[in-house]
Amino acid sequence: MRLTPFGIAPLAAVLIAAAPAKSPPLAPLYRAPQAQADRVHATVQFLADDLLEGRGTGKRGHEVAAAYVASRFRALGLQPAGENGSWYQRVPFRRATIDGTPSFTLTLNGKSEALTDKEMAVRPSVTEQVRNLSAPLVYVGFGLRDPKLKLDDYAGLDVRGKIVITLGGTPPGLPSDIAAHLSSRKAEMAAAAGAIGILDITNGNAGTRPVTDWIDKEGRAGSTPQGLRVRGIIARSLAERLFAASPQPLAAVMAARAAGKPLPGFALGSSVAMQVKSAWSDFTSPEVVGKMEGSDPRLKAEHVVLMGHLDHLGIKEDAKPGEDNIYNGALDNAAGVATMLEAAERFVASGQKPKRSLLFIANTGEELGLLGASYWAAHPTVPVESVTAGIDLDMPLPLYDFTDVTAFGAEHSTIADAVAKAGRTMGVSVGPDPMPEQGIFVRSDHYPLVLRGIPAILMFTGHANGGKPKWDAFFAGAYHRLNDDLNQDINWGALARYGELNYRIARELADSPQRATWKKGDYFARP
Repeated sequence: MRLTPFGIAPLAAVLIAAAPAKSPPLAPLYRAPQAQADRVHATVQFLADDLLEGRGTGKRGHEVAAAYVASRFRALGLQPAGENGSWYQRVPFRRATIDGTPSFTLTLNGKSEALTDKEMAVRPSVTEQVRNLSAPLVYVGFGLRDPKLKLDDYAGLDVRGKIVITLGGTPPGLPSDIAAHLSSRKAEMAAAAGAIGILDITNGNAGTRPVTDWIDKEGRAGSTPQGLRVRGIIARSLAERLFAASPQPLAAVMAARAAGKPLPGFALGSSVAMQVKSAWSDFTSPEVVGKMEGSDPRLKAEHVVLMGHLDHLGIKEDAKPGEDNIYNGALDNAAGVATMLEAAERFVASGQKPKRSLLFIANTGEELGLLGASYWAAHPTVPVESVTAGIDLDMPLPLYDFTDVTAFGAEHSTIADAVAKAGRTMGVSVGPDPMPEQGIFVRSDHYPLVLRGIPAILMFTGHANGGKPKWDAFFAGAYHRLNDDLNQDINWGALARYGELNYRIARELADSPQRATWKKGDYFARP
């Protein structure tokens, strides 16, 4: 059944909770001691130094950064929690590029013709160096299948061994977190339905770029579902030709999409053959994992995870002589790693071990698509069922005296209670998602934990007290740019406050008699 705007009403009813009781007043705003501000300053100063060459995944600078974090873990008295008794879990990566010129042949109305790279493009493959295949094409609407939403774009269609053509986006009216989640899982849904490929219709020309993914010993790839051999795009001009020979022209399909009532899927009466070669380059990069064992005889077998990604974008290869060429990543994400380390410092300084064990993870490969976190979630160094909650510290913005935070995804689980309680003790409120259109819930390293059924959140400093213009300016002028460096007017006291807050959140989660759980009836809760 296709989902219309009216079809999500039952889900909305499930997601709307009873109005909470009035919260206790906030304490005075916490002002971090100078020692805390100096610690986070020192960490960011080192990690964002030019000598670390932008901490690119698989590069020397990231290896230096990983050794630094491991040394900090050791100094704090943490236990190695990587592989083979070490601080590290080496993630096996593969970078794939298109080798030579791919060949695409469309068969339409009984006639065959070659397609250009402006009409169709597919991603390089990290699992097949040579792909020589031919398959029929089937239109499948948004390409979504979700029993919880009573949504099935594959209903009545046989896509086994075929390539599906999908529209971008999701049906209107869905909560932003759910819409972003569904958009990110289309390839997995296609593979589960038996398709061997998925092609999205794009408004621009087709194009391709290198792909990096992890590959484990069994040959499984992190973001490539088993059985799915082709992922790519087709230009709208080609889609118009394909749909002209089908039950509905593309204009009718797009009009129905715009009206929120996409047409049922159908076979396109055409097929495509392709010959595509991929060149491979393999390398590794470490996750850095430290453990603080809990004190409670029963609860110490469970784990609360604090993580932040250590990698950034590396060196700008095409910089002109004399130009800055280092993506220092001071706020994205040296600042997040600094606050993770500060939270660990605060646990040690408290003299009171948490009841549950804590894992501190400096992830690699986040900028390549959450790959280090995804690998750890698929190959955890502790039993995955023992992980009760995850807190992801990615890109805090200590450019102003923040008084609120955003906990992306917290509304789905009881982690929200821990965030609110910790914030109240520090005079920090919790605001709603200020940019739902960005789909941030699926764009950072907590998300692979969510996919494993673990309640997890991403923390940001909030938009209150002048935060919004600071965030707007950062996204417009410094995010993923060369000037995300130490020349920014960083408020080290604010960053220390952020570290203190995340310590207190982790303390709440680690010491609570009950482990964090998804809220009853929440979309992300497993049956």
